[in-house]
Amino acid sequence: MVRVTDARLRAGAEVAEYLEEVLTAGARLGVLSDHPLTFVEVVEVSEVTSIRIPSGRLIVDSPWTDEEPRELKERISPGVYRVDAAWVEAPHEFMGEYVSGRECAAIRLCVRDAPVVGWEMGLAVGDDIERLQKGQEVGFETDTAMGCFSDAVAWSALTAPFRSFREACESREPGTFVSRDTAGLCDGYFERSPDESHGADLLTFVANEGRTVVWLGRTDSGSVASIVVVPHLDMLA
Repeated sequence: MVRVTDARLRAGAEVAEYLEEVLTAGARLGVLSDHPLTFVEVVEVSEVTSIRIPSGRLIVDSPWTDEEPRELKERISPGVYRVDAAWVEAPHEFMGEYVSGRECAAIRLCVRDAPVVGWEMGLAVGDDIERLQKGQEVGFETDTAMGCFSDAVAWSALTAPFRSFREACESREPGTFVSRDTAGLCDGYFERSPDESHGADLLTFVANEGRTVVWLGRTDSGSVASIVVVPHLDMLA
């Protein structure tokens, strides 16, 4: 039997349908908001990399945050987890040129290989569900359009390259190039920051500017199978 979650966290029918479709190659998600005759289609769902979460405590937040990072209440087993990306395309003409409209439309941390039967918003440590109104969204906030999956215990070490980069940018001479000590993946859509002292990783991904909801996909037993983020919802009409 499906675990009954709090109605304030449960995804509505439209959102649940989108979460299923965006992770299905070949699915049509809708049309572009500024090109109503152009369909947005999922052309590929593929593995980006695997990341190490040795503590079982997962942060999903911006690596640039100056606040206490948003650690999920939901714990996962310590281990190595595959991260998938769903890629969409919406071919159209823009300023006289053809563009593919390729974007990363969903990022999934694969917790276990089991069917998802329901979706809910992921609460963070310290969130008070009693203060949450039905229809209100919870998630992490960022003005950099970047989020990440990260081991919580190793957070300080894993985000060090971002702090160092920001400090270097603030003190650099005009015209000086500053690089970031991370590994770019998928043509720069993702960045990986490892820390061998903890045996842990951080992986960045594209997020919404403002609030980004973290969705937990649960199995019929109530366990979490997927942790998913879906940016670029505003591209659809």
